[in-house]
Amino acid sequence: MANITLFSQIISKLDRLKFSKLVKEKETDKHQKWFNSWTHLVSMLFCQFAKSQSLRDIIPLPIMK
Repeated sequence: MANITLFSQIISKLDRLKFSKLVKEKETDKHQKWFNSWTHLVSMLFCQFAKSQSLRDIIPLPIMK
């Protein structure tokens, strides 16, 4: 049985194709290092819903080198 969370339901409502077109049009992934634009959006939304103070609250330390 799939575990569908409220967060995944909210994310599924976002139009990823339209988002990808905007990313390509605005070239927001041009100089990306760690996160592409989609991952950044999802991370920021998660931080908002989790009431996090910073990205470090949700990212494991070994990745942040």
